[in-house]
Amino acid sequence: MLSQERTNLKMKIFTTGDINKDGKLDFEEFMKYLKDHEKKMKLAFKSLDKNNDGKIEASEIVQSLQILGLTISEKQAELILQSIDADGTMTVDWNEWRDYFLFNPVTDIEEIIRFWKHSTGIDIGDSLTVPDEFTEDEKKSGQWWRQLSAGGIAGAVSRTSTAPLDRLKVMMQVHGSKSNMNIIGGFRQMVKEGGIRSLWRGNGTNVIKIAPETAVKFWAYEQYKKLLTEEGQKVGTFERFISGSMAGATAQTFIYPMEVLKTRLAVGKTGQYSGIFDCAKKILKREGLGAFYKGYIPNLLGIIPYAGIDLAVYELLKSHWLENFAKDTVNPGVVVLLGCGALSSTCGQLASYPLALVRTRMQAQAMVEGAPQLNMVGLFRRILAKEGLTGLYRGITPNFMKVLPAVGISYVVYENMKQTLGVAQK
Repeated sequence: MLSQERTNLKMKIFTTGDINKDGKLDFEEFMKYLKDHEKKMKLAFKSLDKNNDGKIEASEIVQSLQILGLTISEKQAELILQSIDADGTMTVDWNEWRDYFLFNPVTDIEEIIRFWKHSTGIDIGDSLTVPDEFTEDEKKSGQWWRQLSAGGIAGAVSRTSTAPLDRLKVMMQVHGSKSNMNIIGGFRQMVKEGGIRSLWRGNGTNVIKIAPETAVKFWAYEQYKKLLTEEGQKVGTFERFISGSMAGATAQTFIYPMEVLKTRLAVGKTGQYSGIFDCAKKILKREGLGAFYKGYIPNLLGIIPYAGIDLAVYELLKSHWLENFAKDTVNPGVVVLLGCGALSSTCGQLASYPLALVRTRMQAQAMVEGAPQLNMVGLFRRILAKEGLTGLYRGITPNFMKVLPAVGISYVVYENMKQTLGVAQK
């Protein structure tokens, strides 16, 4: 791992310094890289040195990171200082700062803490997560679309790999306790009805909607950030949460008919629909245009608790790790970040699951024989009256079962696709 990081570091210095792009880093280019990089390091140092005394203290790190939306304690700030402090004074002067970052091509303090943000490529098949920000360098160099492409491909592979669990979840949500469907019985029933291939029914739509949903979400996220912040102002945690929630709502509005199609295909019997277009045509003919937005309100309402709890738990887990397990580094590593992301996402799902279940029921209730066509409030009342509180969590077990394999598969594919697409490694 360490040798790989050093290799990535050397490659970034090489690509940054190779001005004429001739595949060689000559002495003049190297000297220019050092001078330009030293200027950037000086600006980063000055942005941290709030009292302009030529030294960075723990309190100044706390203050600077708060501006960037990252809350840490004095103890955590001291860990950062210890990793840079060469003379043991618990302050960092310009010489120590320069020596530490001279051959580390970070350009500002925001890049230094960027590893704490959610990875843009991790996809567990639930589309409510708050997008990550891209740096200006990533936008200018075109790295952003490569990262999004890598994330989209990783999401497609991950969703396809866990599609049987996703379809089982939908079946359990729609048919409720009256079907007496458990995990093993559910799989047997689906295979008996439509064969092994039926386990992936509806997955095509789930994969197809990744591209438009991601594009709209990231475009909307940038626009909402601009509306909520002034020119040059850093985006804090609150602004990020609001912007992300609104971006998620915008993306869901745009692709929601595909969510309905996915549910209908997943619940449909063998031969009921020949494909996505046939399903759309039959829904339009029998139920009208409004059918494509059934369950839209509970879906939107679910975004706020999901995104809010996801972010809050992630911050809590991160702070706990820094307080109790960080020793000589503040970089938590891949395993810790994936663990924090999976657990925080699971907590978010737990809070928003009843709304997700009602949304799915509303999307599919026209297909269930004898089921009354109820609105959101009516469905909540019916479920609580007939199935109790546990009825609002039907299908949550297969939903949780897919989290760890989805995260693992998505991460492995994402990292490999980043290398294939030439995404610069930090």
